[in-house]
Amino acid sequence: MADPRLEGYARLLVERCIDPQPGWHVLVVTTSEARPLAEELSRQLARRGAYALPRIAFAGTFYPLDTAWIAEAAPGFGGTLAPLEQEVVDRVDGSIFVLAPADPPPGISAETRRALRAQFTAYRLRGRAGEAPEVRCDFPCAHFARTAGMSLTEYEGVFYEACLRDWDAEGRKMRPVLERFNRAEEVQIVAAGTDLTLSLRGRAGLVDDGHVNVPGGEVFFSPVEDSAEGEIRFDFSSGAVEGVRLVFRGGAVVEASADAGEDVLLSSLETDAGARRLGELGLGCNEGITRHLRNVLFDEKMAGTIHLALGAGFPRIGGRNESALHWDLVKDMRPGGQILCDGELVQEDGRWLL
Repeated sequence: MADPRLEGYARLLVERCIDPQPGWHVLVVTTSEARPLAEELSRQLARRGAYALPRIAFAGTFYPLDTAWIAEAAPGFGGTLAPLEQEVVDRVDGSIFVLAPADPPPGISAETRRALRAQFTAYRLRGRAGEAPEVRCDFPCAHFARTAGMSLTEYEGVFYEACLRDWDAEGRKMRPVLERFNRAEEVQIVAAGTDLTLSLRGRAGLVDDGHVNVPGGEVFFSPVEDSAEGEIRFDFSSGAVEGVRLVFRGGAVVEASADAGEDVLLSSLETDAGARRLGELGLGCNEGITRHLRNVLFDEKMAGTIHLALGAGFPRIGGRNESALHWDLVKDMRPGGQILCDGELVQEDGRWLL
């Protein structure tokens, strides 16, 4: 029997996130692990009179892309989309990106990882710029369950609890956070091993109430690119990188270390000229996520956390930083953390004081 949660999840992605009109062309990028969801997305797009353009890769790595081709391509070539595919990306009316990896094979080179990120960034460029609706989401597969230390059944329960929420009500709850930070010029983040300031002067944010990413549940901004000053230590990140510590001067990372995976961190910072600057400040507000899942798409939305993204900013909210990297790093503000807007304490121990 089909899981009714899967049908509801597909409906959320199609109707709320993309809202396709008759005759639209909608790109669906995922892997063979997510076949049940891919097929349900195609059915629902057909019912709306829209065309589904599926791109189904094998599930060998985190990104739903042709890893075999990228790994063999010449340096600098593997990170580009084929010209015909770029034409498709430039003309589609909407896009759905579903991550559903199997356990990745060992030995993926730093160059291949950079090329994978570059291709995925190219696929998402128009969506990030607000030129066409897109959504980035996951499928609750065995890899994510193992990474979280849960059975697949347990993980599916947590997954759907975080995703299938009353997003109109969630949006209303996040509105006061958006309004306070929209008025802020300087934001200060203080916690153990952390004292970082950055500027939001002239930058307005957005509420993700189940439109941009799924799960939603964040308020996010693109900070002024040369404004970050100070030090921050993160609790969670993607992949095998743990305990990331960054020092910023004039908006750029000048010192970087990690308790594990430091080679990946340092390689990522060399992606391009924009990789050492911040593209995003995100404020987690999703109370349906109650534990760390070692999946940054969920961990960054957990209420009581904040996240900063190294690399590409969001042009539609004033972000000017350009990079093939967009790497979210998550800090838990509970307990002992503080966030100040222009000197006013607005969050303490992960709880809003608004």
